[in-house]
Amino acid sequence: MSATDDLLARYERSLMQVFGRPQLVLEHGDGAWVWDVDGRRYLDLVGGIAVNALGHNHPALVAAVSKQAGQLVHVSNFYTSVPQVQLAERILAVAGAPEGSAVFFCNSGAEAIEAAVKLARRTGRTGIIAAEGAFHGRTTGALALTHKAAYREPFEPLLPGVVHVPWGDVAALEAAVGPATSAVVLEPIQGEGGVVPSTPEYLRAARALTTEAGALLVLDEIQTGVGRTGAWFAFQQAGVVPDAMTLAKGLGGGVPIGALVTFGPDVSAMLGAGQHGSTFGGNPLACAAGLAVLDTIESEGLLEHVRAMGEHLGERVLGLGDARVTGIRGSGLLRAVTLAGPWAAAVAAHGREAGLILNPVSPDAIRLAPPLVVTADQLDLFVDALPGLLDLATEETR
Repeated sequence: MSATDDLLARYERSLMQVFGRPQLVLEHGDGAWVWDVDGRRYLDLVGGIAVNALGHNHPALVAAVSKQAGQLVHVSNFYTSVPQVQLAERILAVAGAPEGSAVFFCNSGAEAIEAAVKLARRTGRTGIIAAEGAFHGRTTGALALTHKAAYREPFEPLLPGVVHVPWGDVAALEAAVGPATSAVVLEPIQGEGGVVPSTPEYLRAARALTTEAGALLVLDEIQTGVGRTGAWFAFQQAGVVPDAMTLAKGLGGGVPIGALVTFGPDVSAMLGAGQHGSTFGGNPLACAAGLAVLDTIESEGLLEHVRAMGEHLGERVLGLGDARVTGIRGSGLLRAVTLAGPWAAAVAAHGREAGLILNPVSPDAIRLAPPLVVTADQLDLFVDALPGLLDLATEETR
């Protein structure tokens, strides 16, 4: 029995099976590469689902976490710490947030959405509008905003007052927003929905409609934020300013952290002392990791690098001229390669055998969310392998 088989058997005996059987047992990584327990190497083009912003074993992140672990790992929120204050200041600065904006730290994207739901309730209204195809998490409040029926139906009834409208449809959004609306919650790019971008016009319409109705515009930047699209946050590319945004994933580079960011003093004052909290939220270790991520993105010029790598990937994929590849969508290094048939799962399985970690986000789309430090040569390994992977996948369906 291989080390992988042994550990997967132990996994199935000891862990809840909410994720099914894992595909690999990974042991260590370096940059965009990871190795499993049997010594096989893989190019990680999923990055922990847009989490490992600096890749694996980045010296700046390792040094920051190691240093902080030797100083102070946790204090209760009766107190604060230097990394917590510094990271909040840094997020507000890169977001271009106005005076009076604020940050609430938690531990995950779903927790950030839960905080946003409570913020919305402080308007005195209960209606929340989300989009068809949206994914905002699996905790009970966040799940009400998530659209996929298979996730929602086993746990209904969920939080009342949530309405889902067709994605990208300004007229539908306009018809839904009204005096009962507390918030409109949107992803600038729907990640789990298949890497489906909004348009700047759609987000601007959402901004205008919520302002007119006295509702909040909450942008879920959990997957798109922290440089993933080639800007610090995707809303900056659309030229809108939300009332609040949620962050997680890439913010800690792999260390669990989430955040709700409120824009301006009026919104920031809506949650007061005792109205929300988190035991581990904003702990010094996670905040030190977040600072290392933001500092490294800036010092290594990774925003420009992400834009360049995204353009390179798009040009290479379209340059294949393969009729089985219908396009590539997304922004920066959050991309989906779209296919002419339901071959994504088979492409990912054969890719894994060839040393590539890919995500079949839908039957006809392969999601790529590699570390922001990925190189053009590494992306080319995927593009060059894709026709052969499609040969294997399409052969299986004949």
